[in-house]
Amino acid sequence: MVRTIGIDHLVVRVGDFAKSKRFYTDVLGFIGFKLKYEFGDSAGWSNGKTLFWIGEADAEGKKHPHRAGNIGFHHYAFELAKRSDVDDLGEFLEKKKVKIVDPSGEYYEGGYYAVYFLDPDGMKLEAMYYPHAKKKKPRKKAVRE
Repeated sequence: MVRTIGIDHLVVRVGDFAKSKRFYTDVLGFIGFKLKYEFGDSAGWSNGKTLFWIGEADAEGKKHPHRAGNIGFHHYAFELAKRSDVDDLGEFLEKKKVKIVDPSGEYYEGGYYAVYFLDPDGMKLEAMYYPHAKKKKPRKKAVRE
């Protein structure tokens, strides 16, 4: 059976590559990603486990701005290590004058804490912390001799 071990990367098409590259360099850099690849009209950042790419939309694509209700991409959530990281990012976004659609706060039961914001094309991004999402380490089975 084929087994997926993770998501390697996501590519988001953008309307203004230079503007979006500055935005993502700032935001992704703040949450631990580094610019790893750059090829003219595309760029990819990595945190060592995940790649996040942007690429400039073609002329036809630029005629149709992003709308959250359309088929396709709705939002991307970055899981952060602790609740205070969400607050720190929220403050950073405010200083950068990024459009915040839902400020840092608890949104679901169980301590789900997040901030929701928009990229330059209006695509929704989320940074979240959820204490119950922590993966439990499997118990080691006793070896019988």
